[in-house]
Amino acid sequence: MPQMTSRERVIKALEFKHPDRVPRNLWKLPGITMFRKKDLDEILELFPEDIVKVDSFYGKGNRVRGERYRRGQPATDEWGCVWQAAEDGVAGEVKEAPIKDLSGIRKLIAPYEVLRNADILRVNESCANTDKFAVAWTSIRPFERMQFLLGPERLYMELFYQPEELFLLRKIVHDFFMEELELWINTKVNGILFMDDWGSQRSLLVSPNLWRDFFKPLYKEYCDLIHSAKKFVFFHSDGYIEPLCPDLIEIGVDAVNSQLFCMDIEELGRKYRGQITFWGEIDRQQILPFGTKGEVAAAVKRVKEALWLPDGGVIAHCEFGLRDPIENIRTVFETWEAIT
Repeated sequence: MPQMTSRERVIKALEFKHPDRVPRNLWKLPGITMFRKKDLDEILELFPEDIVKVDSFYGKGNRVRGERYRRGQPATDEWGCVWQAAEDGVAGEVKEAPIKDLSGIRKLIAPYEVLRNADILRVNESCANTDKFAVAWTSIRPFERMQFLLGPERLYMELFYQPEELFLLRKIVHDFFMEELELWINTKVNGILFMDDWGSQRSLLVSPNLWRDFFKPLYKEYCDLIHSAKKFVFFHSDGYIEPLCPDLIEIGVDAVNSQLFCMDIEELGRKYRGQITFWGEIDRQQILPFGTKGEVAAAVKRVKEALWLPDGGVIAHCEFGLRDPIENIRTVFETWEAIT
C-alpha cells in the first residue's frame, strides 16, 4: 500500500478512518523563528509536519502602527488596539483599549480594508505547492476581540448587565468575522481555524450558560459556513474548557487544540474520545520547559492512552516555547513515533 500524503493522513485522523500514523504538528512562538531557527530547522528535518499554516492573505490595516513581538515597542493593530510585549518574540497584551465608554461602540468601524486588499491568489498558490494539510489561521476570536476593544474588566461587567451597546459590539465583530470567513472558504485550504481562550487554570472564565446564550450561536455560524465549503473546523482555546466540549462537538468542531494538562485527560477520553479530534497538546507550563525527557515521554503516553484510537482522533502536537530544551521537543515526536 502506498504511503499516505500528509494531507490524506490528517483527513483520515479527523474522519476516524485509520491514518497510517499519528499526524504531526508543531507550533512555534515568533521568538523561535527569531532567535532559535537552527533548533527549529533540526526538529522539522527529523519530524516533518503534516499540517502547515498557509501564507496570510490580509491587507494592511489603516490603523496599524509599530512592530509586534518587540519588547517595549507599542504596536497598534488593525482595530486600533495598542499592544505591548514583555519580551521579544511573544504576542504581548493589549495595554490600551480603543473604546473608552459604551458610546464609543457606535463609532467603531471594523477594518474591512484588510479584507478588501486580501491576496487570495497567494493563499491558493501556497496550497497548490504542498501535499500537506493546509490550515488557515483566521483572526476570528469574538470573545477576545471584544476584550481587546473594551478592556477585559469592562467586558466582564457588561456581559453581566448586557446593555444594548454590547449586542451592537457583538454584531460589528461577528459581521466582520463572517465576511472574513467568506473569503477563506473560497480558497483551497483544507481546514480553517478560529479561537478564543475560555479557561483559567481550573475553571471557565464565564458560566457555561452565558457562553451558550451569547457566544455559541456565533460559533455555530462559523462552523456551518466552514462545513458548507467542505472544509474542516479547527478551534483553539487555552485553559480549562471541559464543560464546553459537548457544545463544541454539537456545533461541528472537528479538531480542538486545548491545554489538556489543565484538565482530567482520562475523563476527557472517557467522555469524548472518538467524537472529536484532540489536536494536542503537551503541557507547556511545566513539562516542556522544565521536565526531564522521561517526564515528556510519559506525558505523551498518557495522552495516547486516554485519547488516541487506531481509527484516529489525535494530532501529535506541542508548542515550541522560547525556553523549551530542544531535547524535550524532540522527545515528544520520538515518543509518538514509537507508540503509534
